[in-house]
Amino acid sequence: MIKLTVMYPNSADVKFDKDYYTNQHSQLLKDLLGDAIMSSDINMGISGASPDQPAPYVVIANLVFKSMESFQQSFGANAEKILADLQNFTNVKPDVQISEVI
Repeated sequence: MIKLTVMYPNSADVKFDKDYYTNQHSQLLKDLLGDAIMSSDINMGISGASPDQPAPYVVIANLVFKSMESFQQSFGANAEKILADLQNFTNVKPDVQISEVI
């Protein structure tokens, strides 16, 4: 399995519309990628290593795909639409990692 992890860095000037992200952007992903997504989760940052430290990321999202091929066929074909939607909920560029799930 392949996991796509998208992490939105936190900063003093970060803007992130959590409502839009959880309701609109997530639905866009479901509509475009459909059954290629095996599972997903959204993690809203609360704090860093201790409660008095800000979370290093505002949001971390994970999408799991059966294989790299499945990811490339579904996400790759829709990347332009997905990336164009970022401006609707944030002003930061996300960090992205693709991992093999063992």
